[in-house]
Amino acid sequence: MAVAAENQSQPPQNDLPYVLILKPPAAFSIFGDHFFHSPKFQFLKAFESPLPLSQFLLTHAQSVQAILTSASGSVTADTIRLLPHLDLVVTTSQGINHIDCSECRRRGIAVAGAGTIFSTDCADSAVGLLLDVLRKVSAANRYVKQGLWSSQGNYPLGNKLGGKQVGIVGLGSIGTEVAKRLEAFRCSISYNSRSKKPSVPYTFYPNVVELAVNCDALIICCASTDETHHLIGKEVLSALGKDGVIINIARGPIIDEKELVQCLIKREIRGAGLDVFEHEPDVPVELLALDNVVMSPHNAFCTTESLEELRKTVVGNFEAFFSNEPLLTPVPLDDLPHLSGHILQGEVRYIMLQGEEEMMTKSWCVTIIR
Repeated sequence: MAVAAENQSQPPQNDLPYVLILKPPAAFSIFGDHFFHSPKFQFLKAFESPLPLSQFLLTHAQSVQAILTSASGSVTADTIRLLPHLDLVVTTSQGINHIDCSECRRRGIAVAGAGTIFSTDCADSAVGLLLDVLRKVSAANRYVKQGLWSSQGNYPLGNKLGGKQVGIVGLGSIGTEVAKRLEAFRCSISYNSRSKKPSVPYTFYPNVVELAVNCDALIICCASTDETHHLIGKEVLSALGKDGVIINIARGPIIDEKELVQCLIKREIRGAGLDVFEHEPDVPVELLALDNVVMSPHNAFCTTESLEELRKTVVGNFEAFFSNEPLLTPVPLDDLPHLSGHILQGEVRYIMLQGEEEMMTKSWCVTIIR
């Protein structure tokens, strides 16, 4: 056993540079650990070693030049400080809150992300969830499958999306794609973000409560930061009102989940479409019995097609780095917002984060996923 443990702690024996993986990205479970294979580098898999992580890192500290991570694998300041030759972190998630960007900036470590690879997938899912909640697609599907149509008659009618007033929280790359799709439904679009975007024709509200008052539906597309933690609470939900719908394809902690559950149970809002939750993968049990709630398991951010694009981007970033060429999707680390640490646990989302305006273009760009 001692010999086996020693062997598992040793890196592969060849001359290729090492990329450290702390925890396996979700793509590994789908496609296998060859998914990001390249003839130009090799992986050092800490998760396969019996050694405690700190000991594993100390053992290989002189070898690691780069890290591949995901939302479920935090790259903390303590980890970074154990790796004196670390020069690059590539993440497979759209959010970067799992990376200590301040420490990376201090050390001069580059960060690479997914750019806007997942923006269209997130936008498609957001509109899909909104349509489902309004037209009661999932609820009606259950009604038919349970054999209730023949015994209890027609299912209650839903509401149309066309012409609705829709507010978007975070008009970055994802929020912009959502808006484009809603224009086809003749929706009236307004938004909230860190600042007004002069280039768009939509109405800007500097306050989320004011935005909610003037909307039939609210779609969350902003980054998860200390400032946006529980941004959507009782006041915003009350402002949205009993006919309002909320959609979240960003991060769970942006909504005060306890308040949302109570509003849904009491029918203080019409319904919700949720791809993300505050304590993933745990979902409030109260939501399971509600027909005015549509849920998905944090997979709005990607499709099989976008994962293939992700593979090319991840591998391309590492190959560029080890060839001393410019990164494909570098993340600007200057002036990044204070990213929240509330979502480090249970985030499997290759996703959203979705950031807002320039934060979306930097922060979302900052993830390679969610």
